[in-house]
Amino acid sequence: MIKSEKEKNYIMNKITNLLFATLLALPVAGQTVSQDSASRITTNRQDGRFLSTRGTVQYMLKSVQPAYAFNPSFTPAEFKKWQSGLRDTMKELMRFPQQVAVQAPVCVKTVQRDGYRVEKWESYPQQGSVVPFLVLIPDGVDAKHKVPAVLCIPGFGGSKEGLAGENEGDYELTLSPKEPVKKGAMALHYVKKGLVAVAVDNPSCAELSDNGHFDYLVTSRFLLEMGWSYLGLTAYQDWNVLNWMKTQNFVRKDRIIVSGFSLGTEALMVLGALDPSIYAFVYNDFLCRTLERILVMSKPDEKGLRHFPNSIEHLIPGFLTQFDFPDLVAALAPRPVICTEGGIDRDFDLISRAYNIAGKPDNFTYYHYKKYAAPKDRKQIDKVPEGVDLATYFDYANVDPKNHYFKKEWVMPWLEKILK
Repeated sequence: MIKSEKEKNYIMNKITNLLFATLLALPVAGQTVSQDSASRITTNRQDGRFLSTRGTVQYMLKSVQPAYAFNPSFTPAEFKKWQSGLRDTMKELMRFPQQVAVQAPVCVKTVQRDGYRVEKWESYPQQGSVVPFLVLIPDGVDAKHKVPAVLCIPGFGGSKEGLAGENEGDYELTLSPKEPVKKGAMALHYVKKGLVAVAVDNPSCAELSDNGHFDYLVTSRFLLEMGWSYLGLTAYQDWNVLNWMKTQNFVRKDRIIVSGFSLGTEALMVLGALDPSIYAFVYNDFLCRTLERILVMSKPDEKGLRHFPNSIEHLIPGFLTQFDFPDLVAALAPRPVICTEGGIDRDFDLISRAYNIAGKPDNFTYYHYKKYAAPKDRKQIDKVPEGVDLATYFDYANVDPKNHYFKKEWVMPWLEKILK
């Protein structure tokens, strides 16, 4: 029995709060609250429309049909025509600036190491910019003793110093090389095998950072506002170094290789699409379909927020409407390619078909993470289901993130084979 007006008000407030909480938990019209739809983006409207703008965009994404998706039924002639169109489209998307009176790169320092020397060079690809890079040259290599050369592009958080086996942040090369040699020192591994290795930084990272901060997100936003992109800038800077490599009298111009690790594989694909003269490619990352990854990684966090699966430095306006990563690797055929960290077999089957059409089926090599090396241990699927988080997506894509490193154990024997 309620004995006072104060108790009556207290109980009424409790009831009101309970009713309000219940109303908040009810589904908004046009949306569902089943466990399935909590992860997937769905609607229960009979007309199929989405109240959520995120749902509307998801609907739009599902209708995207890339203009330059590889077609396994291409004839050899159709394949070449497709490659040419893809190259022109990539050129449009990357928006490289017109070069006017670009100053030639300059060597600013040389240090001798055990069996090779390291040269630090500066390139000047744009007005107001300087982009340093390192060149590792084996002893005995000169104009009379030319060797193949490898352009080494790091992943996120990497640096040219790390690639070269030098000390992180030692931009003046004043310290002795880092010991023991790290797995990620791909340029050092290459020069130890007798190849010239050229190591670069990604924009806004390492020596190109702002006060030591890897501010690539800020850079990406400004570039997008100007109609460019982080990948466009990255590929442009790397392209300038690549062109410099072709002018060096100790480099075999018919044996220039691009080796990308993680984020560096994106610039690799761009350069490969734009420059048919590149001889071969080392793709050190797992291979995925970007559009699919965006569509399926829709599981919200504990607050109900659905995050974008990639950060802003990966964004190129119009990219999804033109092609996806497996298409770009397929377009490298018939040139030698090695992919070292797997993915879904359906994508490797697609690329293998491209190499068959190009008449060089043996020029495409791929490995899976050791965890997924046996076919029985891999997900054999045609499509990743919607509503997954990053960890689940990696599981479907046969990815072992903790073992993401430069796979010299597979790359070096492969290089020896293709360079014979």
